[in-house]
Amino acid sequence: MLKANKRTSKKRRLKALKGEKSRSEGEVNLAAHLQAYGIQFKQEFKFHSERRWKADFHILGTKILVEVEGAVWSNGRHTRPKGYLGDMEKYNAAAALGYQVYRFSTEQVKSGMAIEQILRLIG
Repeated sequence: MLKANKRTSKKRRLKALKGEKSRSEGEVNLAAHLQAYGIQFKQEFKFHSERRWKADFHILGTKILVEVEGAVWSNGRHTRPKGYLGDMEKYNAAAALGYQVYRFSTEQVKSGMAIEQILRLIG
């Protein structure tokens, strides 16, 4: 559960209390880009049968998973040692299951780089 602090919005805390995942700016933008190009996807895709791991996006009809890594410049969870190591374990497990994992920052999503690369991948 999220602690209340200056950096955590009231809306995000309420979603956490309800057990809902709050979508990041990058995830909202990437979903809009995928929809605009008619690419079918599933968000919060549970790819592992034994662990609770979920990928931000699964491109349906492929073995492509997409992660939007937020807070890369602000010492966020993905850049601190414990989070970084956890991400490595998760991404390696996805690869062992035959998935290709692509990681993009929020900035890369907003610039259009992420959707351009996804379009190239799916042909």
